[in-house]
Amino acid sequence: MHAELTKKIRNNPKFVELTTKRTAYGWKLSILMLVIYYGFILVVAFAPKLLGTPVSGVITLGIPLGVLIIVSAFILTGIYVRRANSEFDELNRQIIEETK
Repeated sequence: MHAELTKKIRNNPKFVELTTKRTAYGWKLSILMLVIYYGFILVVAFAPKLLGTPVSGVITLGIPLGVLIIVSAFILTGIYVRRANSEFDELNRQIIEETK
């Protein structure tokens, strides 16, 4: 029973569409996050004086940039969740309905 259901779901064109879209979108957001993070690491490695530039009092440019990296991770997660809750969940619902 489970093997038949699994085969039916995997052969559904909407399932293929769902997995393709979800995987591609996840990779795009992951690459963007890696570019942001490793960009910061490269600045630390090759231009540390830039991050030591005072912004206000004892706060240097590195602190707000570090916070920005953390915030960008939350924002990218929110972007993924928003699309997952709309487009991906709708495709998932359609797949479930078609396999009943």
